[in-house]
Amino acid sequence: MIKNTGILNINTKNLLYNYNFFKRLKDNLIIAPTIKANAYGLGDKSIFRLLKNNGCKHFFVATLLEGVKLENKNKKIKIYILNGIQNYKLSIFTKSNLVPVINSLDEYKRVKDSNLNFALHIDTGINRTGIPLEDLKYLDFKRKNIKLVISHLSSSDEYKLKYNLKQKEIFNNYINKFNKNIIFSLSNSHGAIINKSFLYDMIRPGIGIYGCFENKQLEKKLKNVVNFKGKIIQIKDIPKNQYVGYNRTFKTKSKVKVAIIGLGYADGIPRSLSNKGFVYYKKDKYKIIGRISMDSFTINISKCSHNLKIGMYVDIINNEYKVDQFASICKTISYEILTSIGNRVYRKYE
Repeated sequence: MIKNTGILNINTKNLLYNYNFFKRLKDNLIIAPTIKANAYGLGDKSIFRLLKNNGCKHFFVATLLEGVKLENKNKKIKIYILNGIQNYKLSIFTKSNLVPVINSLDEYKRVKDSNLNFALHIDTGINRTGIPLEDLKYLDFKRKNIKLVISHLSSSDEYKLKYNLKQKEIFNNYINKFNKNIIFSLSNSHGAIINKSFLYDMIRPGIGIYGCFENKQLEKKLKNVVNFKGKIIQIKDIPKNQYVGYNRTFKTKSKVKVAIIGLGYADGIPRSLSNKGFVYYKKDKYKIIGRISMDSFTINISKCSHNLKIGMYVDIINNEYKVDQFASICKTISYEILTSIGNRVYRKYE
């Protein structure tokens, strides 16, 4: 049996624990997980099926292709396309049982007199996608095919920031203009725990479902979901005064024993970890030496207390050394780490 050089173990019980944490925030709250970008790297079809089988009926993806890929045959399951209709035919959304999120006045004009149900995105201050406030006066808020109204917080992980309150106030100014059966949604994972006034009818958690966080408040409430492992593909001794890796960025001061791990930046190991990252085997910690290559990197195992062998796996991310800590050393965020894990890495659902 040929084994992948990288394995991403996905703890489905912990993922469902995180999903249910958000579900318990308020009675009858609609939880609509964001499963765009291949469910943040965890595998969109598998995560969609897992959550759907556990009662979830609302999902968000970014692109039309992501929505079509999920092959939704159940009309009770709503998959919303955040990037809107763009220049696509409306029939594609109807045929694939998808709900576009309308982000501009031009898009609204195309759908307002159609039979297609849609969501409206009001831009309350992130100035990304979404209908600008000055264009809202041209909308008929009472149209029956408007089923959902959303906005998006710019800085939801900064809980005490007054800008969150400003965006919520703007959003509130429009709620009473719509029909009573409209669903309203403002918050993602972090916004959902600012306070209950940010919950409305629906929340759209993404990173929190997958066990990641941007601050300690959310960390306390979630369980880790992923364990990322890399396989040892070679072990050897390197003499004193020898260079390791591209551009000679590491030079041995004495004889060292090294292991080559069969993962590189093509698999989601950032090059920024060269000469400063670590991997783990049980309680031992091994430093990355030399430059990280496309397909491999080198660790110093001179002080190894275990009998490491070719074919064994070391941990890159685990329950003790989580995605967010890994991201911090890489000077980035957990979103980028998870979505960068490549297709050569096997996703294993436990």
